[in-house]
Amino acid sequence: MLVFSVASAACSGGHNDASGSSASVENGGGPQSGSLPDNEIYLGDRPAYLHSMLPAGTLRDRFDSCDTDVILPQAFSIAHRGSPLRLPEHTVEGYREAARQGAGFIECDVTFTADRELVCRHSQCDLHTTTDILATALVDSCRVPPNVESATPFANVECCTSDLTLAEFKSLRGKRDGSDPSAATVESYLAGTEGWTGDASVDFATLMTHSETVRLFDSLGVNMIPELKSAQVALPFDGNYTRESFMQQLLDEYRVESIDPQRVRIQSFELEDIRWLSRNAPEFANGLVYLDGRYRDPEFSVDDPTRWTPSMTELRDAGVVFLAPPIWMLITLNEAGDMVPSLYATAASEAGLRLLSWSLERAVDASAGGGWYYQSVADAVDDEGDQLVVLDVLANELGVEGVFSDWAATTTSFAHCALERNP
Repeated sequence: MLVFSVASAACSGGHNDASGSSASVENGGGPQSGSLPDNEIYLGDRPAYLHSMLPAGTLRDRFDSCDTDVILPQAFSIAHRGSPLRLPEHTVEGYREAARQGAGFIECDVTFTADRELVCRHSQCDLHTTTDILATALVDSCRVPPNVESATPFANVECCTSDLTLAEFKSLRGKRDGSDPSAATVESYLAGTEGWTGDASVDFATLMTHSETVRLFDSLGVNMIPELKSAQVALPFDGNYTRESFMQQLLDEYRVESIDPQRVRIQSFELEDIRWLSRNAPEFANGLVYLDGRYRDPEFSVDDPTRWTPSMTELRDAGVVFLAPPIWMLITLNEAGDMVPSLYATAASEAGLRLLSWSLERAVDASAGGGWYYQSVADAVDDEGDQLVVLDVLANELGVEGVFSDWAATTTSFAHCALERNP
């Protein structure tokens, strides 16, 4: 049973960017956190922009006839790192925006600091591209600080959460992921971030610990889908901090806040994490998510079950409840050129695995058939609106229960208007 407490309300019109000025629908368009009353779900203009691209037909008709006066949070709508289409990922501002857009689940990618505190970052070593660390006195703490003797001092820089204490981490400001590694100055390096304005009130946002997200998400009434990030330092860390210690700490932070385990889905790319959690945290076992990264193996093929190691049945027996591969692994094209579920997808469902997928609204390159996330259906992707066709196949033909999106309004709108089953 999924628990929601966000009150529904009529959607408002118009949209503002983070500075309060008009924002283009192509870039997402939406209010900065705090610009609308609490608990009001707001889709903004981007969903309508995407709907307008759909050709005439059943899917277009669903959106054209959809009543959006009252919209509820949607379990199908999973906020990927918050709202990184327009706001810094894993920040208070991005998370609040995701809840405002009706996300039923919000993600915190979890890693740890030098003093073993859990924080939200997509990677343990991404601080140089996702925060302002290089413009602070903490730059010398980086694993690989800038090479001041080089004409491109930031070409190989690397800064990790494990380089900093929690207090140091919290002194930083989050920004959208991006940089110019060929830059000669830190100002130019930061300016390589997409959407950079040079206005600190727009470009930066507030970093968060994992425990802070637990309290925030609980207060917003949304469910939680943390990802256990792989360590980029040797384990045991600092003598005795093991992978098991890390996972136990995550569990404890939910328990201390008395969070109902049914509101939590714990994700990992590491199957051994799933096995350990299944054995040691049975109250969370019904929400375990295996992020299938086997596509990285050159021997793996979505079209050849003999190359699926472990098999779908073995994944289920290992404790996997939700299988979550990238979008392209779940869909393919039939002889007529239409999007349909892949062999991999149907086999997973037949084995009793529930499906999630990632990530919508991320690097959608229509000129390249949608880009990496849509590579298996590239010939059928002509514009951003085809993301809704992808959702239709995933949800209504295959039964995928949730899709991660960089802009939750898109998946919320789809679930509200076009999902053929109860979300």
